Amino acid sequence: MKKISVMIPCYNEEENVVPISKAVVDILQKELPEYDYELLFIDNCSTDRTRDLLRMICSENPKIKAILNARNFGQFNSPYHGMCQTTGDCTITMCCDFQDPVEMIPRFVAEWEKGYKIVSGIKTSSKENGFIYFLRTIYYKLIRKMSDVEMIEHFTGFGLYDQSFIRLLEDLDDPIPFIRGIVAEFGYKRTEIAYEQPQRRAGKTHNNWYSLYDAAMLSVTSYTKVTLRLATFGGFFCSGISFLIGMVYFILKLINWQEFQAGVAPMVIGMCFIGSVQMFFIGLLGEYVMNINTRVMHRPLVVEEERINF
Repeated sequence: MKKISVMIPCYNEEENVVPISKAVVDILQKELPEYDYELLFIDNCSTDRTRDLLRMICSENPKIKAILNARNFGQFNSPYHGMCQTTGDCTITMCCDFQDPVEMIPRFVAEWEKGYKIVSGIKTSSKENGFIYFLRTIYYKLIRKMSDVEMIEHFTGFGLYDQSFIRLLEDLDDPIPFIRGIVAEFGYKRTEIAYEQPQRRAGKTHNNWYSLYDAAMLSVTSYTKVTLRLATFGGFFCSGISFLIGMVYFILKLINWQEFQAGVAPMVIGMCFIGSVQMFFIGLLGEYVMNINTRVMHRPLVVEEERINF
């Protein structure tokens, strides 16, 4: 009998963790009874009642497992670690807030049985904040143009992954994994299923502008070279402009141009512009250096505090 693993990361989801566990188990038992299953929650050090509820859920069903992290290890490390701890023939990852519809599970499995190693859920629309969705669309298109690999637009990680891909994740041993980029990079046989993202069932999202920026910069520094080359070309262009401005002012000084003294303002503006360009690209280079530094330190993805039903 084949085994399906469902992995759900959670953080402060006391209003959702019990309903999502019931919904997933219910659809697996009713629509996929010919498969064995496991449901794995990985909790990123919740501060509400999520952990107590996970212990209760696990005590009622031995096929439900939980990993409790020692602290919050971020939005990428914790789900990645959870995927690597699953034992099924395939692993389905989804959010705890019902924005990834549980009704998609049988459709994912059906495509997997056709031979696809990865089945990706692609958002065609969303009932959440329209402005954020618009910004995400711009970001996906931009990163796709800049990346050396064909990045997948509106793919959040929701989908099914064959066991062979899960074993690859274990072998990668990546201290700062970006699962969306890894899926696009390694060329596994993949198909897509479109869906509309519903509203969050309860609670509030833990994503903010900083976390969205963090995700964007991780993809930029891990999968693009264009920005570094823009820094090179931009520096060359600005140095050329600076040289031309300097030569013009030097010549005007030599011929003792009467209006020369009135030309100080353009020089100051030019210096401020060039300085701001330099600061921008120094910050961009710092993002790459920080990425390299994290990889060199090679710290563990997460530190577990407790395992239940393993």
